[in-house]
Formats: sequence, C-alpha cells, structure tokens
Amino acid sequence: MAWIEPEVTKKPKKPMFLCILSSTKTAHIPKLSAAGKTAELTDYTPAGDAELMETGNIISVPVLPMTPPYDTPTPAIMTRSALKLTDAPYHFINSGLIVTPDVPCIDLKAKPGEDIREPIAVRDVQGIYERAKFLAKRLRNQVDHVIIGESIPGGTTTAMGVLTALGYNGNVSSSADENPLELKKQVVEEGMKASGLTFGCLKDDPMKAVACMGDPMMPAVMGLVAGFQGTETSVILAGGTQMAAVYALIKHMGFNTEKLAIATTRYVVEDKSANFIELTRNLGVPVIYVADPGFGKSSLKGLHRYETGTIKEGAGAGGAMYLAGLFGITQDQFRTEVENVCKLLKAGH
Repeated sequence: MAWIEPEVTKKPKKPMFLCILSSTKTAHIPKLSAAGKTAELTDYTPAGDAELMETGNIISVPVLPMTPPYDTPTPAIMTRSALKLTDAPYHFINSGLIVTPDVPCIDLKAKPGEDIREPIAVRDVQGIYERAKFLAKRLRNQVDHVIIGESIPGGTTTAMGVLTALGYNGNVSSSADENPLELKKQVVEEGMKASGLTFGCLKDDPMKAVACMGDPMMPAVMGLVAGFQGTETSVILAGGTQMAAVYALIKHMGFNTEKLAIATTRYVVEDKSANFIELTRNLGVPVIYVADPGFGKSSLKGLHRYETGTIKEGAGAGGAMYLAGLFGITQDQFRTEVENVCKLLKAGH
C-alpha cells in the first residue's frame, strides 16, 4: 500500500517547503496545549522546531520540543528527515514569535498573538498579510509547487475560534492523548464574548475573524496563497485542523482554491475526538493527502506514541512526508531517517 494517499504521480520541477513559526498567548492557558512540558515552555517550541529542522538539534532554546508525559519527540523530526532526504529548498518564516530561533528566518514583522479571550487577538492582520503576499511574489519565479507548514502552540484553539466566527463546527485535534475539547470550547466561547461575536457572524469578514479569534500564522499563510494566485504554482497546506481553518479563511476571501490541497498525517484523519474529514468535506477541499510514516514498525518507544495518538501533526509533518513521496522516498527509507534523527538527538542531549 502507498504510504501517501492518494498516490503522488506527477513530480513538480521546483518544489519548495515553507514553515511559518508563530506564537499566541492562548497557548499560555494551562492544560490547553501539549506542545511543550509546561504552558510557558510552549514559547520555545517553534524556535526549537526550526533549529531542529535546520541542524538536527537545538541550539539556543533550553529544552527540546517534547510532549509530556512520555517525551514524545516533536513532529519536526519528520520534517527534518524529509528535508534531508529530498534536499528540497526551504525557508522558515517568523510571523509573531515570542522566542526567535538561532537559524535564518524571513521576518514578517508581526507581533505575537494575544490570548483570544482579549478583544483583539492579532494586531496588524492586514500588514502581515500584505508582507507575506510580497514574499510570495518574490518567490514566484523560483517555484512551481509550494508546501506551507506551521509551528504554533495553541493553534488548534485559535483554529476553532476562527472556524466558529466563520460559522463551522470545528471539533479540532489536539497534541495530547486526551483532547481538552471542553476547555477549548470554553476558551472560544469567552473569546467570542470578549469580541462581541456570534456563531458565523464574520463569514463575510475573514480578516476580522483572524483579528478577533485567530493567530499570526493565519494571515501569513493567507498572504502567501494570495501572492501565488494567478500563477501556475500549486499550494499544499501542510497541517491538520489549523490548515483546514486557514483554507476556510482563504475560501471566505473569495480566492480560487482549485490549486490548493491539504496534506496531513493519518493520525489527524483518524482522531475520533475531532471532525477533520467532515470539516474538510463541508469546506470543499479538492484533495487531502494523508501520510503514514509507519511508526508502528519502529523500535523507538517515542515514535510508538504517535500510533496511540499522543501527537498527530505539526511543523508541516504531513506535507513534509508528502514532499518525500514526491521524490520517490519509500516509507521504510523515511522511517529509518526519522530513527537516525531521534538517535542523534538523544546523543546530543
């Protein structure tokens, strides 16, 4: 069986991987995000992910991005493996980081997101969007296929917030064994109230939905997609519910979505606590690529935790595996590389 479904047959000539790194203070709410050992340590996760994807280890951040209680390694190990195996060009984009990584980043001059229970969650949404659009226009001649991932702790909650404002039931995924859905719903409810919003009231104003209930990753991806509109470049949104929310925003902007697809992991698709498939069906997403790294066959305990749903997606992992598939990398080759990355990580720490 193919490890990426549907099977990728046509290889683009000039693919590129982009990863948006962002922070939202929504992640500081206790028990909301599992993308770090404590709520405060989630500030370091995107920077740690970028350093790991670039170098195979962390440089400036104090702790590896791990998910408690089993120290399951960040999905960035998958992205690192795919970038190594394919040697595809890539860029990290800082869109509102609290902690910046010690590796090269394109800076969109965005401020970190506030807690969505504040009246304004993202400042200068239009500015972030326009700067990302300029960036896409600058990259146009270098690419024919772009895969956009993200690393933002607390991002599934902001995704739920935006989906609610746009009028969708977004039972979002989680980076935890037990999805704290009730807590997320309560936070979203409080956020909607703080901004004076009702379910679906911003379906005609996606920018305001981001400003009130979103995070700074969203306008960055929206702007990139806008910059590639009208070209031959096709775009893959690499992620689970967060990228479904971004797809919803793009659709509500009135963009052409024919050249858009989502790539994610089978862990997101199989998450019974979320409604990813139903949501993407309602949104009319043209294609969803589902990648399976086959971690059940691995000898490493940390990777087995993925099979039990401890972590499902992040740092564009699903899209990175899709990229590996484009280059003809097999599931076994990919898993072996991930195991090598994990072993080197352990040796370095």
